[in-house]
Amino acid sequence: MTPRERVLTALAGDRPDSIPCALGFFQQPLFGARDGDELFDTDVRFVEFDPSPDQEDFFSYLDSLPRDVHVGSVAQLRVYEEWGYHPEHPGVHPLARGGAIGEFVERIAAGLADPRRREGLADDVRRLHDRGLAVAGAPPHLGGELFESAYRLRGFQRFMTDLLERPALVDYLLDQLASMSLRNCVAIVEAGVDVLLLDDDVAGSHGMLISPATWQRFFKPRMVQLIDTTTQVRPEVRVFYHSDGDFTRLLPELVEIGVDVLNPLAPDCMDAAAIRRTLGPRPAFWGTVGTAASWDTGTPEEIRRQVARSVAEVGPAGLVLSPAYDVDFTPRANIEAFIEAVREIEG
Repeated sequence: MTPRERVLTALAGDRPDSIPCALGFFQQPLFGARDGDELFDTDVRFVEFDPSPDQEDFFSYLDSLPRDVHVGSVAQLRVYEEWGYHPEHPGVHPLARGGAIGEFVERIAAGLADPRRREGLADDVRRLHDRGLAVAGAPPHLGGELFESAYRLRGFQRFMTDLLERPALVDYLLDQLASMSLRNCVAIVEAGVDVLLLDDDVAGSHGMLISPATWQRFFKPRMVQLIDTTTQVRPEVRVFYHSDGDFTRLLPELVEIGVDVLNPLAPDCMDAAAIRRTLGPRPAFWGTVGTAASWDTGTPEEIRRQVARSVAEVGPAGLVLSPAYDVDFTPRANIEAFIEAVREIEG
């Protein structure tokens, strides 16, 4: 099997000839990596919209930084800059006052609709497919399509209050974000990706940040529209859903609306083995390996043990092994140990 065939087999809930792997659900900005470094030998690559032509000064600034300065995901930073979101200034949020929501979102949407931003997507996907790799893509957002974008635009405490006291404002804001996300997701799916990456951190390490009832009221209908529309455009695309923390209470809802892949099922937050026993190999799991501490301060031997444990607990079918946490500060030896351990597993 090619890497793409392995991934698609796993995401269908079946057992490929060997277990595929990824390093997350976006291109991980490894600390100390240099431009042009060969990517690690994983089975998945990621495509994204090109940056705005108006961000030349921002990129010049990033390029001017010393190599030992870690800035994280450049793709995420450029979205923050384009949307006017500055987490380095606590309490300052683009839509804190709630005015001109439609105009703000439409301005962002118009920038993303620039054909120069997406004209290379299909070619990028085709080149990666020609190499036998699976391809995934996500729409630009402030960390998540709906919940996270909304609370970063409004401010977390303010948006949580909105959910209780200003439902009409929440509906309006989420309608604008959902409409923009839908257009961008359709563009990504039309480019031919194998996996549509949806992302919203609605949980923390001890459970949901909002109640399932609140998710059903405000977020579920918009997710249904997004999933139904994109799978009509390309029925074979697999729908991936990421949330940090413990979102176990949301799993029945996600299965119902057509989510094919769950991520990351962090072992210190969720019981992947119990979920597997309940749900079976569909939806597929993408993640399951390690804690933040084990990736950043653990040893290669520890990472190898956690790979073996993941496979033993959830089985080799319906599984893409991946770190359950970002690896941007992870020692290279731990990443190499992870990939070697996966490749050594018999199919």
